[in-house]
Amino acid sequence: MNDGMREWRETNSTATPCCEPEFERAFDIIEPDALVSPLVFSSPHSGRIYPARFLAATPLDAATLRRSEDAYVDDLFASASSLGAPLLRARFPRAYLDLNREPYELDPKLFDGGLPSFANTRSLRVAAGLGTIPRVVADAREIYASRLTLEEGLRRIDSLYKPYHAALRGLMERAAAHFGVAVLIDCHSMPSTGARDPLLSTRGDKRRIDFVIGDRYGASASTGLVDIVEDRLRGRGYHVMRNRPYAGGFITEHYGKPAGGWHALQIEVSRGLYMDESTLQKNERFDAVARDLADVMAVVARHEDLTEILGGERRAAAE
Repeated sequence: MNDGMREWRETNSTATPCCEPEFERAFDIIEPDALVSPLVFSSPHSGRIYPARFLAATPLDAATLRRSEDAYVDDLFASASSLGAPLLRARFPRAYLDLNREPYELDPKLFDGGLPSFANTRSLRVAAGLGTIPRVVADAREIYASRLTLEEGLRRIDSLYKPYHAALRGLMERAAAHFGVAVLIDCHSMPSTGARDPLLSTRGDKRRIDFVIGDRYGASASTGLVDIVEDRLRGRGYHVMRNRPYAGGFITEHYGKPAGGWHALQIEVSRGLYMDESTLQKNERFDAVARDLADVMAVVARHEDLTEILGGERRAAAE
């Protein structure tokens, strides 16, 4: 762990004054009437409030910026509260700050002057312009007309990134304290044009992927837990892949520690399933997809059922 990450871990419950008036409340926590499930739902990329100062600094229109947004994913998983679990959702957009990155994945091409020594400037995500403060949107178009100051970038991290992750860690710790286990459902969406398994074309199968479940190739969650989610989605007629082409990002890796009772799985939903990707409007299938997700999540939401799933896997491993 570098010094920057160590500093963040030790101070992630503090926050500086908000960087934009629109983000006086940076995120929402939708709590259940009664906490009866160890599941924690997080929607880090569905924020759709674009601050005026940000819009004034970009040559791009709002529709182009929203191509990076996981539009309506928080609504797709709104059943969390009825399952007895909290839902944490960002209010700010991914194009403004990406929560699924290390706190200091900073792009030298985006900022004036030098960057601090603890910044990770060499990751593949930074090279693509998709660091903690993105330089480009999904189609590689530059977001800003001019460079940002380092002070601006650090202010966003301190006032938005750190409080969100402090809240997420707090929800996971609460679940673990109540139930002895915590399961993070990291909720995302993917463009339907990119939701294809590169191996499928060689087998003559050109179906688009409906869901991708990422567990960092078994490192972030119980295999038995992921098996059940995958099987139930397939049982409803969806084409589901595991870890291809998305195995999970920083959030899944950071919070998924199965040996310590913390499990994290990323669920990517193809946007073409539930919305018109050109108009960014929900389509006629939205409610059905949301109901299917609620039913699948209900299978693992109950503490007793989840304990049996995890316990059964431990027993099988011991035999």
